[in-house]
Amino acid sequence: MKRLLLLVLVALLAGAWFWFDAGQYLQLAYLKARQEELQQLFANRPLLVGGLFFAVYVAVTGLSLPGATILTLAGGAFLGLGWGVLIISFASSIGATIAMLVARFLLRDWVQGRFGQRLQAINQGIERDGAFYLFGLRLVPVFPFFLINLLLGLTPMRALTYYLVSQAGMLPATFVYVNAGTQIGQLDSLAGILSPALLGSFVLLALFPLLARWLLRMLESRKALRGFTRPAKFDRNLVVIGAGSAGLVSAYIAATVKARVTLVEKARMGGDCLNTGCVPSKALIESTRLLARIRRAGEFGLTASGEADFTAVMQRVREVIKAIEPHDSVERYTALGVECLAGEARIRSPWSVEVRTGDATTTLTTRNIIIATGGEPLVPPIDGLQPKDYVTSDSLWDLQQLPARFVVLGGGPIGCELAQCFARLGSRVTIVERDDRLLPREDADAAGELEQQLRDEGIVLRTGTSAVRVQGPEAERVLVCEGSEGTREVPFDCLLIAVGRRANTRGLGLAELGIETRRDGTLETSALLQTRVPTIYACGDVAGPYQFTHTAAHQAWYATVNSLFGRFWRFKADYRVVPRATFTEPELAQVGLNEQEARSRDIAFEVSRYSLSELDRAIAGGNTRGFVKVLTAPGKDRVLGATIVGEHAGELIGEFVSAMRGGYGLNRILATIHAYPTLAEANKFAAGKWKQAHAPTRLLRWAGRYQDWMRR
Repeated sequence: MKRLLLLVLVALLAGAWFWFDAGQYLQLAYLKARQEELQQLFANRPLLVGGLFFAVYVAVTGLSLPGATILTLAGGAFLGLGWGVLIISFASSIGATIAMLVARFLLRDWVQGRFGQRLQAINQGIERDGAFYLFGLRLVPVFPFFLINLLLGLTPMRALTYYLVSQAGMLPATFVYVNAGTQIGQLDSLAGILSPALLGSFVLLALFPLLARWLLRMLESRKALRGFTRPAKFDRNLVVIGAGSAGLVSAYIAATVKARVTLVEKARMGGDCLNTGCVPSKALIESTRLLARIRRAGEFGLTASGEADFTAVMQRVREVIKAIEPHDSVERYTALGVECLAGEARIRSPWSVEVRTGDATTTLTTRNIIIATGGEPLVPPIDGLQPKDYVTSDSLWDLQQLPARFVVLGGGPIGCELAQCFARLGSRVTIVERDDRLLPREDADAAGELEQQLRDEGIVLRTGTSAVRVQGPEAERVLVCEGSEGTREVPFDCLLIAVGRRANTRGLGLAELGIETRRDGTLETSALLQTRVPTIYACGDVAGPYQFTHTAAHQAWYATVNSLFGRFWRFKADYRVVPRATFTEPELAQVGLNEQEARSRDIAFEVSRYSLSELDRAIAGGNTRGFVKVLTAPGKDRVLGATIVGEHAGELIGEFVSAMRGGYGLNRILATIHAYPTLAEANKFAAGKWKQAHAPTRLLRWAGRYQDWMRR
C-alpha cells in the first residue's frame, strides 16, 4: 500500500507538471526575458528566492523531470557563479538521492527477487567499487543523470554514500554549467555571443568530458597502483608472459616498433597451437581426409585400398610440427630483437616480473606487462575417473597405438574433429554429448549435416547424455552415462575428454595484485584489454571471450599498442566480425549471426540458402553435402551473418567476412566475377537466391509488356 501511494503521488506530481505545462517556465527564452526581474528579486530577497529555486530544483530532479540543464544555466544567469554553484550543487545531489530512493522503494525488492541471481556479480561489484564507479559516472556525464538515479536505486549502494559521492562527482560539471549560465546572462545583444568570456565557457563545456575522463583514468590508475613502489627507471618497455599465438604476436609487434621486450615461456615456444592444437590436429585431419578419399576410389572409377599405419601417421604429425617450429623459435625472435627467457613467471608488482628457472631467479622491471598464458583442457570431476583413464587434446599426441575403442566426451569442434580422425584410422568411436546435438553453438541444420556424415562413417552418437562415472577393472574400463535412453555403459580403451578449456592463470600472483578471474580462469579486462591494474594487459585465451588462434593474434595487436602507446592512442578491441571454423568433413564455418543467435536476440532477418548439390564443382568433386546460408537485414542485402557447410568452408567464409568488414552486401558479391568451376561460386549463387527473392516484380511486369510490344 505504501508503494502504491508513493507511486500515485509521483504520478500526480508528474502529471500536474505536464498538465499545467510548467515546462514553459524552463525555456531559455522565458528565463532570458525575465532575467532582470529575477536578478532584482534575488537581490531584494535572496533567502526567499534562493530557497524557492532550491525547492524547484530538488522537485525537478527528484521527480526525474526534464529541465535540470536549463535550471542550471538559469541559476548562473540570475544567482551568479558563487550562489549558483552552492545552491545547485546541494539541490542536485539531494534531488538525485530522492530519485534514487524512490526507485529503490518502488522496484528494488521486485527486481532483486526476480533477477537476484543474475545480478549477483553486479551487486558484489557495487558493494566493492560502487562509490568509485558512481563518481566516474557523475564526473563524466555520458549517461543522463536521471537514468543513473533510477538504475542505482535498484542496487545495494547505501543512500549516504550515494549522496556524498554525487555531491563530489557533480560539482565540477555544476561549476562549468553555472559558469556558462553567468556568461549567457551577460549578453546584451547578438554581437555579444562572440565575447571571449562566453566562448571560453563553451570551450570549457566541450572540453569538460575529455578532462573528466582523463581525471577519472588517473584516479583509477592511482587506486590500482596504491601500495606499490614504482621503480626509478625501467629495464624494459614490455614483458610478455606466454609464447603462444598471442604472446608471439605481442612480442613481434613490440620489437617492430623498437621497444625493448622480453618474452617469457615456461614450456615450449609456439604454445598450444603449434605443439598440441591447430598444427598437429590439422596434420592428422589431412592424413585421415586423404585416407577417406582413397577409400572412395571406386566412385571415381579407380581401384585402390586405403590402409592406415597409425605410427606413420603420428610420425608425420611430428614432422609437420618440426617444419613449422622455426617460425616460432627462440632463434627467430632473438634475431627480431626479442629477449627470450625460459622459466616460470610471477608478477610481483605492476612493474616487475620474477622469472624462475630451476633454482635461479631473475627480476625484470618493465613499464607494462602482457599476460598471454593461454589455456588448458578442462577435465570435469567424474566419479572414478583416474589420470590413466583419459587423454586430452594436449596429451593425445603421445599415443603409441591406435585404440580399438575410442570414446570422446564432448561434441564440440575439438571432439568432432578428433572423433572423425580416429574413426577413419580404424577405431570404433562413440561421442558422448550432454546437449541434444553436436556443435550446440551452430544452427541445427548445420550440425545435422555433420551428424549424418559421422553416422555414415560408423561413429555412434550419444547426444542428450551425461557422463556419470568411470568403473571397471583396468583392462575393461567403462564410462557410465545417463540420458533420455536411460543408463548406458560405454566401454573404452581410450577416453578423450574434450568438454572445453580453462585459462592458465594459476601461479601468476594475480590475487596479490587485486586482479580477479572469472569461473573459467579468464581475466576481467576492459575493451582496451587492460586489467584492473593499468600497467597489466591480457590477450588470447586468458582474456576470452573467444578461444581461437586468430582472435588471440587480433587481441595481441590491441594489447601491445595500448600498452606501449596508450598515453597517445588507445584502441578498443573490435569483435564485430569474428569467423570460426570446424575442420571436420564436411567443414563448418560461420561468421556474424546464425539463426539461433538472431532469434535469441530478437533480431529480424531473412535467410538465403544455396545447396552444394546444385554446384557444378561440388558435383564433379563428389562432395555435394552442405550449403551456403546467409542472413540479411529484412529487405536489404546487408549481411548479418553466414554459415557454410561443405568442402573448404573455412576458406569460403572469407568472402562474407570481407563483406561484413567492408560494409558491402550481397549485390556486390553477386556482381563479382567468380572463376568457373569453383566452390567459391556457391557464395555468388547464394547472393543470387537473395536477388531472386527481392526481384522488382512490378518493374518486371512492365518489362514483359515492353517486350510483348516490341514483338508486334
